[in-house]
Amino acid sequence: MTQQFAERAMNVAPTGARNAGVADLVRILEDQNRRKLDVIAPAAALRFREGNVHVEGVESLITEDGVTEVDGIYRPTAVADEGVADKLRIPLAYLRRMRAENVPLLDENVNAWLRNDPGRRFMLRAFRGENAPGMPPAEGVARALLSDSYKLMDNLDMLLAALDGVRQSGHPTQVTGCDLTDRRMYVRVESEAVAVQARALLRGYRSPFDGRSGDELPLVSAGFVITNSEVGGGAYSLTPRVGIQVCRNGLTITKDVMRAVHLGGKQDEGIVSWSEQTQRKTLELITAKTVDAVRTFLSREYVESKLREMEDAAGKPLAEPTKTIEHVTKTLSIGAEAKETILAHFVRGGQMTAGGVMQAITSTAQTLTDADQAAALEALAVPALTAAAAHG
Repeated sequence: MTQQFAERAMNVAPTGARNAGVADLVRILEDQNRRKLDVIAPAAALRFREGNVHVEGVESLITEDGVTEVDGIYRPTAVADEGVADKLRIPLAYLRRMRAENVPLLDENVNAWLRNDPGRRFMLRAFRGENAPGMPPAEGVARALLSDSYKLMDNLDMLLAALDGVRQSGHPTQVTGCDLTDRRMYVRVESEAVAVQARALLRGYRSPFDGRSGDELPLVSAGFVITNSEVGGGAYSLTPRVGIQVCRNGLTITKDVMRAVHLGGKQDEGIVSWSEQTQRKTLELITAKTVDAVRTFLSREYVESKLREMEDAAGKPLAEPTKTIEHVTKTLSIGAEAKETILAHFVRGGQMTAGGVMQAITSTAQTLTDADQAAALEALAVPALTAAAAHG
């Protein structure tokens, strides 16, 4: 990265956090909201130059707060590149290769397909750059290229509405960690008030982090994960999650997820601005769904029923653990590097059963710095339990 590029990058809203507190997450989201730019633009107004998105000829928005300029240069994230590939039907692997090896060819390909249908409209989600005094105009960030009917459900609004639902439920909870990536927001909510004994699930297990015993610390807590994507990376969702006290592993139970999809109507060209009434109805729905999630997921009955579903499979001994882990990781398309860590955690965990494979996957997820990869791996823990028990 050149010094000039680095300086310009510093003028862009921060986009990431891993295991942050909720107050830190809110501060980042507030800063992002200040710099957001969402615009419906025809293909004729979009061009790639030097691998960046150039917006040209889109009318500025004039309000009592001033003029919001749209035309400018926006540096695509990997997520935005995925959107370009999807909307223009360019194979993603080929687009990535062009970006890495031949940017002029990337420009030529993208621009040719944009010219092919100049009236086609897209939603461009971006962050505006901030101009430093005496410096050239700063590049912004192209976050996503989406359908012009994509419904905006922004992270900060969703988070505050969900936390309001938790508050309205009256149930004692705490936010145990927050992640934010270019693709998604994750907020983990837990209730130690709903703590259940899981002796069968944790029998013989040791934390791979500090060696604490599951026999001595057999409690699990009820909880759920709030997930949202502003860039087409999936629906707003509330997914139940069981927190394991001895190692802080988490088991997400994806089959019981509650979702709210990002589907809206076609938008007029120009800067996107949803009506207060539409926003209010959406947020009221999110708050109501959260109240339902608290009522359903943060109950002793729910957690106990899920533990009963897992205990028989978890207790199944493995005759050849290495071969079972090889089978599980291949079946679930888990990469080689993660597989080696899973095997190491399995050995340190000391639980030579299908449940030990599940625990090794959730503890490995904790070690990943990429929050999207961590969430994806954690979601595979219960399927891994089933696969290990069937193979063992």
